[in-house]
Amino acid sequence: MVGREEDGVWITLKEEIHASPEEVASCIASASGLCRWLAVGAEYPEEAGGTLEIAWDREWNRTTEVKVLDHDCEGLRDGRARVKWEWFPSPLDDNPVPIEIAVSPLRDKGGDTGGARVIVRQGPFRDDPETLLTVADSAESWRWYLCNLRSVLETKHDMRAVRPL
Repeated sequence: MVGREEDGVWITLKEEIHASPEEVASCIASASGLCRWLAVGAEYPEEAGGTLEIAWDREWNRTTEVKVLDHDCEGLRDGRARVKWEWFPSPLDDNPVPIEIAVSPLRDKGGDTGGARVIVRQGPFRDDPETLLTVADSAESWRWYLCNLRSVLETKHDMRAVRPL
């Protein structure tokens, strides 16, 4: 979902994943977790101020380096985690736009885990026609990755095998 807020345009995406909340949270909290659904390789300092390096190929020829702005994963065992990074919405962009990914557990249903809710927020973006095209593309890309996270955790199927990076 793309919407206007007081400070600009924001992307907000939500996904419910029916898997252990701790497992879902671990997928945003560590390098090995990110490699399950987002990247092929990652070096993740797991603390604010460090640099997250993501590899999009096995040879580390195509990489993205971003600053970790926040890494609040103290509640990992309870299925709670929140990370925030600088993120470049397009390969041609020199100006990062913060992205935050938060995981929280859903209520239990009849003794089984209710799973977890993942919320991705990116913004604020400028509100001009050229930027809105970038926002739409970024929203579509993050939606696909969220669906892949759900697919990996619920069905053990990584869609990147069908649509490689």
